[in-house]
Amino acid sequence: MEQIISFHHEIETALQIQDGQAFRSIFLNLHPMDQAAIYLDLDARDHRRIQEFLSPKEFSAVFQALDLEHQEVAVEDMDDEYIAHMFDAMYADNVADFLEEQTPGYRERIISLMSPSGSEEVKELLNYTEDSAGTIMTKEYVTAEEHETISAVMKHLRAEASHAETIYYVYIIDEAHHLKGVASLRDMLMAGEDDEIRSLMRTNVISVKVDDDQEDVAKVIQKYNLSALPVVTEYGLLSGIVTVDDILDVVHIEIEEDFGELGTTRGAMDHKLTILQSAKKRGPWIIVLMLLGMITANIIGAFEETLEAVVLLSAFIPLIMDSAGNTGTQALTVAVRNLALGNIGPGTILRTLWRELGTGFLIGLACSVALMILIPIFYPDGGMIFAVIVGLTLVVTLSVSAVVGAVIPLIIKKLNIDPAVASGPFITTINDIMGLLIYFTIATTMLSYI
Repeated sequence: MEQIISFHHEIETALQIQDGQAFRSIFLNLHPMDQAAIYLDLDARDHRRIQEFLSPKEFSAVFQALDLEHQEVAVEDMDDEYIAHMFDAMYADNVADFLEEQTPGYRERIISLMSPSGSEEVKELLNYTEDSAGTIMTKEYVTAEEHETISAVMKHLRAEASHAETIYYVYIIDEAHHLKGVASLRDMLMAGEDDEIRSLMRTNVISVKVDDDQEDVAKVIQKYNLSALPVVTEYGLLSGIVTVDDILDVVHIEIEEDFGELGTTRGAMDHKLTILQSAKKRGPWIIVLMLLGMITANIIGAFEETLEAVVLLSAFIPLIMDSAGNTGTQALTVAVRNLALGNIGPGTILRTLWRELGTGFLIGLACSVALMILIPIFYPDGGMIFAVIVGLTLVVTLSVSAVVGAVIPLIIKKLNIDPAVASGPFITTINDIMGLLIYFTIATTMLSYI
């Protein structure tokens, strides 16, 4: 870290005195992530000088290490020709990720200035369905044909290594570009030079389709512990590959979206939103939950006579509602996680619900035992009957709340909607309603014993 700080000072000095040679000798020897960190610490004048001292190809490494927000700021100081040449030196999927967020006019203008091969690859990626394998795959990979010898493939691999995103796998294709098999670099290094690559390729290739959801692609890579995964068309033509670093970006995005769903703040987590935009995105859910809360108020009103007869019952309402909401949220979190990991299927749904029912029952039982001890201490006059009412309510309520927290995301998943939509506040409100119904029903039934 101290060394980077020292380099930062030397780079800043070289930029101030406009010593391009000194700047290049230091800056180009740094890791792209360190280059990007230093770039972000400099001002707009230094940014312009960096672009003067670096070729578009050299700056492309810095650009790819920046996040989208800083990339958009960086291109403001560049002319279109510089940007186009920089994009030609970048991986097509990274270019597509950036251009996808820009206006159609800007996108078309930059693509028109790129090289024919680069522009075609980027346009292809931009045409795929959003959040699909096609949008995150890269076009930079190494291929060979079945009849080629290991010697010829290795020669081709050395020539393409600097352009390919990964060289750990060589994808075997036929003349029509159908994916026939895959060979690893390790297997090729161990094989004889005159052996044909067909002799060591694996034909049972794990692959995904271009329109498969990016979350499903992430699951495949995780399941089979792959560093790269081929993407094919519906006709079996090799279209690209998805690498593990692309999947790490996908996982980050999906986790952020799921957190937004769980907190009913999807689309409202961007720090660049204005106050009005943030309110528009978050407000509708609050209004819906407020309307659901009206049901809670009506339930309390419906049991007004019970409350008038025994006012002390109202003291336990927050305890019942909080316990029900917390239990449901726990069950929801477990269910959404297991659905995301593929641990819940048609054959495990009943077992999952039974486990949640049992878990809720045992938690409720433990809570009721604690209340049987505590309530008579704090409320000596008739405290035991209150303990029985509240304890019995918790046993039933927490059992039901755990099942509700697990079953709602299962139903939503069945409707092909992201299960994270079954948000915590929504589950909490539903369980509040049920908890109050159970509480007042039991209390009304036992009113004569109070």
